[in-house]
Amino acid sequence: MNQSARFLVVLDADSTLIHNEVIELLAEEAGSLNTVADITERAMRGELDFEHSLRQRVATLAGLPVACFEAVGMRIRVTDGVTELVAGVRAAGGAIGVVSGGFHEILDPLAETLGLDYWRANRLETREGILTGALTGEIVDAAAKARALEEWAADAGIPIERTVAVGDGANDLLMMDAAALSVAFNAKPRVRAHADVVMDRQDLSQVLPLLGLRG
Repeated sequence: MNQSARFLVVLDADSTLIHNEVIELLAEEAGSLNTVADITERAMRGELDFEHSLRQRVATLAGLPVACFEAVGMRIRVTDGVTELVAGVRAAGGAIGVVSGGFHEILDPLAETLGLDYWRANRLETREGILTGALTGEIVDAAAKARALEEWAADAGIPIERTVAVGDGANDLLMMDAAALSVAFNAKPRVRAHADVVMDRQDLSQVLPLLGLRG
């Protein structure tokens, strides 16, 4: 196999791998969408600390039953070109992962369905089948996203020089710095200015030509 064709591609989830913002879908279920949407937008612009804004948003979900995960999962819209991107990267011997400031409860079944190699996200705390409004475990913030890319590259035996990060918000900037190639996908102005490549067409298969994996 041509080792130079092996890449690790790491994607953000919300508004990149998928069209949706999962926290907003959950907030709709909880009746807190307006509050959550405002906090999300300010955090994505880099105006609020991610961890604190995440905890504020999750607090509005207290009282939701875990059954809401299935309902929200059915509303997820995968971005065009994901299947082609996964197939192309893996056919060349590479790996593809998703690291998300969202939640494992939604990401796990989606990642398994898409055949991803790696994924990491936050976990919602539940008690007796009800969301408490808190999180458990390590917070997946900007630094954690960068660490995930580095850890997955090492695990896959792929040099950092052949890593690609694709994202849209301020929380993706450190991951984009850690990668050899950064792609702003449907991104906020700050991210567009920061990235090596700006992609406005919402089709993730367009990453493949950047890697020489499709003409």
